[in-house]
Amino acid sequence: MIDRNEILATAGALVNGQRNQDYGTAAVNFSRIAQGWSVIFGRTVEAHEVALAMDWVKTCRLITSPDHLDSWVDKAGYTALGGEIACE
Repeated sequence: MIDRNEILATAGALVNGQRNQDYGTAAVNFSRIAQGWSVIFGRTVEAHEVALAMDWVKTCRLITSPDHLDSWVDKAGYTALGGEIACE
């Protein structure tokens, strides 16, 4: 059984660890994604909206597989990153 602290700790380790080195900061990476999505959707997409959309992807996956821990961890990470970006 996993508890909330382990989910949050795992998400924290992921968003503060190797992914920053692999993809750059979330603000920069999400801004790049937002630029591409802006072209696709024909409207300006903001970096914090990328976090919201990716969280929704994980939510939709969890509807089918609610016991898939990685999606819960990813949701926590996207929420933290989105909040940080939106409040800069």
